[in-house]
Amino acid sequence: MRTVLNILNFVLGGFATTLSWLLATLISVVLIFTLPLTRSCWEITKLSLVPYGNEAVHVDELEPGSKNALLNTGGTLLNIVWLIFFGWWLCLMHIAAGIAQCLTLIGIPVGLANFKIAAIALWPVGRRVVPVEVARAAREANARRRFP
Repeated sequence: MRTVLNILNFVLGGFATTLSWLLATLISVVLIFTLPLTRSCWEITKLSLVPYGNEAVHVDELEPGSKNALLNTGGTLLNIVWLIFFGWWLCLMHIAAGIAQCLTLIGIPVGLANFKIAAIALWPVGRRVVPVEVARAAREANARRRFP
């Protein structure tokens, strides 16, 4: 089922959103001061191409022992730079694609996935794209650690 939904996503506009993420990735490489954003850009490009079966999870959820206040502050600053340069137009692109896809009955699940990615597009630094099973296992492990 994931494969069918991923193909449907690609056909109904996922190629355009993926190309926009690839363009943002290339721009972040070309502009030297945005080079730290490239990893996050590439991660979300993968999610835009194949949204079903993958999930964007914050690094703190994947590796809770590696929390660092300095890195979190740097990530917040990078997210602000991201929002100014790339985030707003990528978010609008996903919202537009999601609305267009939701106009058809068959495109509603794909449109909802685009709305989810639109929220991630605003603040992506520090997120990694992992399979859904890995994300679920990380959340369960964090819950067990917090609530023994």
